[in-house]
Amino acid sequence: MYKSLVSKTIIILLSFLIILALSLPILLKSLGLHPDFDSKTFKFNGKKALIIASSHDVLNLPGEVRGKPTGVASSELTVPYYEFMNSGMDVDLASIKGGEIPIDRESLYYFFRTSSDKKFQNDIEAMNKLRNSIIIDNVDFTDYDLIFIAGGWGAAYDLGFSEILGTKISQAFYADIIIGAVCHGPLGLLKAKDKDGNLLIAGRKMTGVTDKQVIELGIEMTPQHPETELRNAGVVFESKSKFNDLFANHVVVDDDQRFVTGQNQNAGHETAQIMMSILAGEI
Repeated sequence: MYKSLVSKTIIILLSFLIILALSLPILLKSLGLHPDFDSKTFKFNGKKALIIASSHDVLNLPGEVRGKPTGVASSELTVPYYEFMNSGMDVDLASIKGGEIPIDRESLYYFFRTSSDKKFQNDIEAMNKLRNSIIIDNVDFTDYDLIFIAGGWGAAYDLGFSEILGTKISQAFYADIIIGAVCHGPLGLLKAKDKDGNLLIAGRKMTGVTDKQVIELGIEMTPQHPETELRNAGVVFESKSKFNDLFANHVVVDDDQRFVTGQNQNAGHETAQIMMSILAGEI
């Protein structure tokens, strides 16, 4: 009798855990993670987009070389990749050091993974680009119509410190190229300067990962935090908040319609779509 009761209890608990595990992605989406977006397909055959990513793969404390694996949040690269590809654009991937772009393993957990992530992992051409990204030193940003900077924790270690990236973003800006970024991606704009040597983004409306989300996720050891750094650079920082900012979403277009920035991993579709709408002259 006792053994039978224990067995039934175990079966009930296991069934509950299985149901919970299977329903977790649905629950997270209902709270705001990776919201669905009604994407529009543009006719941009012959136009080109460049997606830039971090090369840093370790979530380490200052002075340490070891730590938890990190990199680019997968959806922040894969979602815009397919938004641009679906509209006929040629899409190249570049990174700070070139070669394989590190993807944060946690962003590919089944309850975080998006349909774009799944598609990308099975896309031979896309994975080849990921494993053989172009080093930004060898890329002429002015050859592209759109520049998109992906985020993820790895970006906090290299994007905002790259003088080369800053110079090339400046060149793209003066070539009238539309520039977008999400999450930690806007850190890649910090070194860009105008013709007078002033910070290019000063005085512009932008967004990025909030300090609140950084604290909530316990990743305060990274050397740069987007909200703090953007505010220090003179950006008019905007954001939205929820009980946990992981589920918040906000996209900002500056007054000149030159920069489109998304608050976090939830903004990939909308940021890419607005960039294309501006390119098409619809905004």
